Amino acid sequence: MTTTTNAQETFVKKATAVSAKVSEVASLKEAFEYAVELCDKKEACQLLVSGCELPLSGEGQALCGEKQTKVIAAPALNKKDFTAFAKLCKDKGFELIDAGMRSRLAGIDIGFTVCDLGIAETGSLVLDSSSEEVRLTTMIAEVHVAVLPKSRLRATSYEAEAEVLKLMGGGPNYVAFITGASRTADIERVLALGVHGPLELHILLLEDK
Repeated sequence: MTTTTNAQETFVKKATAVSAKVSEVASLKEAFEYAVELCDKKEACQLLVSGCELPLSGEGQALCGEKQTKVIAAPALNKKDFTAFAKLCKDKGFELIDAGMRSRLAGIDIGFTVCDLGIAETGSLVLDSSSEEVRLTTMIAEVHVAVLPKSRLRATSYEAEAEVLKLMGGGPNYVAFITGASRTADIERVLALGVHGPLELHILLLEDK
């Protein structure tokens, strides 16, 4: 129990240090409610239409400024959980999708996933992203809400090795290690957030024991 507690404390500390926001939830339903509330508070994604930087007619300018329905993507949920999540979204006027991410490349507000493992020593999430829908969800959403069951938290990468190898054993596959929100300083060493992925990472530690 002490080892588990220490691993959780280390995970929270390390994840927070790389700008992730970590909270605890008692159930998956509570995680859905968290994501919906977060989506409700944020501005809807705005599609950038080619030519919007030029002088346009009133009709064209209105199109550039038009905001779409807020969208949450949750591509790997089972049917029962997806249905429950969809009801919460519908009540708020949001759209919940589990496929078709390629057609939403500039319009996903929240990406929602349940992770396979967490590594405390680096505050990292491990996610089987062999599905293109999962990969795109975690890359193109403005905000990523990631649920991590506490039972899947490991103290070090060595402790997670066997399980990671199992995830990689089915090939072809794609296993993602996610540490914090997207950030880069490639251009003149100026830190920029959200260039290669979500602007925010919210990690929900799920009590599943």
